[in-house]
Amino acid sequence: MNHMQGWFVEKCNLWPGQAMALEVEKVIYQGRSKFQDVLVVKTSHYGNVLVLDGAIQITDRDEFAYQEMIAHIPLFAHPNPQRVCVIGGGDGAVLSQILKHKSVVEARLCEIDEDVIKVSKQNFPKFAHVWDHPKVTVQIGDGLEYIRNLSEPTFDVVIVDSSDPDGPASTLFGLEFYKSVFKALKPGGILCAQSECIWLHLNLIKSLGEAARTVFPIVEYAYTTIPTYPSGQIGFLVCNKEETSKLPKRTVNEALIETEIESLQYYTSEIHPSSFILPNFAKKQLTFN
Repeated sequence: MNHMQGWFVEKCNLWPGQAMALEVEKVIYQGRSKFQDVLVVKTSHYGNVLVLDGAIQITDRDEFAYQEMIAHIPLFAHPNPQRVCVIGGGDGAVLSQILKHKSVVEARLCEIDEDVIKVSKQNFPKFAHVWDHPKVTVQIGDGLEYIRNLSEPTFDVVIVDSSDPDGPASTLFGLEFYKSVFKALKPGGILCAQSECIWLHLNLIKSLGEAARTVFPIVEYAYTTIPTYPSGQIGFLVCNKEETSKLPKRTVNEALIETEIESLQYYTSEIHPSSFILPNFAKKQLTFN
């Protein structure tokens, strides 16, 4: 663990010249899986924090800002999402958002690192219910291989909740993956993929969007703000087989299970279209259609 007198310090070549520090009360878990370093720390102000290969993945305090947006933007943009695939997301948080939708009959998760699931079950109990949910199935393996081997269009929505492209998630960024997802999506299907930060990775996002645009007719970039991700912002490439994803097809009251309507802390029908409005420096680079 990078540390400085009781602090976890996140440093990475993907965001050179800057760092994020969280005050640590104790180390809960530290180990090495087949694929990456796995760390869970209890912090003074952000609760439990999951760290993979030195990069913060999820914290108790602010996880909803990312999980709600990566899940609900594509789910609300689709008129009737019934079958949803999550690639990555081994902490279970995105699954917990998907299961709030009345229309969903199947949520399938493909996670390459089984240790992430095991550690998350123990340390993020608010998502523990997803693993025994009758609508959820779990596949342990490589996401690209899984999607590529599907014999027919299977999903209405594919969500890629991956770590950064310099580790085990590297195969989830690029043309081959986008082609495979396109074939796996039913007519009107939507891909929503974690796609980095406009302040740090603008050229990378542009290249990913251009690659996706050779496959999908509509490619758009939306974003959310979250304090513990680099520069406080992270975005998603939202790729639609038929039309823009900028407008929700249903209201929150129409789409969600009644007991979950008040559970949303970030996503609203108003924030959905506004999340696609980019500052001019990013808009110039990330307009793909």
